[in-house]
Amino acid sequence: MMTNRRVKGYTFEYVKDDSNHPDELGYYQCRGGTFYDDDHDQIPEPGLWRAALALASELREEGFEAEPEYSEKGWVEVYVLGKQ
Repeated sequence: MMTNRRVKGYTFEYVKDDSNHPDELGYYQCRGGTFYDDDHDQIPEPGLWRAALALASELREEGFEAEPEYSEKGWVEVYVLGKQ
């Protein structure tokens, strides 16, 4: 069973995804600060992004396919796409 996880000081909430994607189990999400790059595009908080990469790595070591992504307003998600 997937549960919330704390990685590098950030708590990622596990959300069961009800999408139509048959292999997707759900995703972890965490919201950090809103940052901007030199082109004024939103990017994730650097520490939070490193935590998301670490969480994806942990999940892969546990045998899951995991992909970190970010969206606007500081949100970072790590999608769990199934077992490897």
